[in-house]
Amino acid sequence: MQYILLIYGDESSWGSASPEEQAKNMQEWTDYTQFLKDKGYHIAGDALHPTTTDGPFAETKEQLGGYYLVDCKDLDEAIEASARMPVGPHGTVEIRPIAVYDEEGHPSM
Repeated sequence: MQYILLIYGDESSWGSASPEEQAKNMQEWTDYTQFLKDKGYHIAGDALHPTTTDGPFAETKEQLGGYYLVDCKDLDEAIEASARMPVGPHGTVEIRPIAVYDEEGHPSM
């Protein structure tokens, strides 16, 4: 079963860390990505550019900062995989199952 792990945080604080803290944080994310790969969960994952204020936008305290697409046997395994994510005390993770369809538009299980 595929799940998307949506990573949220306050992007106004993302640039306030020292270069040393940024390097440490980046290493934690690199290590987490390697953990997902080692367990066979990793399909894809990327960070997102900061939000813009052009056009309509939602006023929220947290912004979507990135995602991982994982393949886990069930929701419990996806929760276990996400629990190791280095989001810190102020970040959050939303876990959503992916609806996968075959070429004919039928849900594939």
